[in-house]
Amino acid sequence: MNQPLPDQDELDIVELRIPCKAEWVAVARLAAAAIASRMSFTIEEVEDVKLAVAEACTNVIQHAIGADHIDIRCESSPMELRVRVSDNGKGTRPEKIASRPLDDPQIGGLGVFLIRSLMDEVDYDVHPDRGTDLVMTKRLHL
Repeated sequence: MNQPLPDQDELDIVELRIPCKAEWVAVARLAAAAIASRMSFTIEEVEDVKLAVAEACTNVIQHAIGADHIDIRCESSPMELRVRVSDNGKGTRPEKIASRPLDDPQIGGLGVFLIRSLMDEVDYDVHPDRGTDLVMTKRLHL
C-alpha cells in the first residue's frame, strides 16, 4: 500500500489534463520525464517512468468508455515520484485492470503487467460509474 506523502512543504505537485486521444500521450510522457529528470533518477529510471505513464494513458484511451480527458498528477518528494493517472470514463471493471500472466496468449492486457514491472508500487481504484485512478510510485534508490 502507498506510504503517506511527506508534508506539503516537501512536496512539489505538477498537474496536467490532456484530451483522451492518442496524439496527446507524448505530452504526458514528456512532462513525467522532465519531472523524473529533476529528481536524480537514472536515465533508465526516467525511461521507466515515461513508459509507465504512456501505458497508463493508453489504457485509458482504449478502455475508459466516454472519457473525454486524462488527468495526470505528479507528486515529487525528496525520495519518490508518485504519478496519478485518472479518467472520468465508465465501464472499466477491476478484473480488466488486473495483470494477466505472461503465458496467457491473448492480445492486449499486458499494460498493467508492464507498469507493475517498471514502477516500485502500483495501486488503482476503480469506480465503474466515475472512472479509474491509477497511482504509480517510483522511489529513488541512492
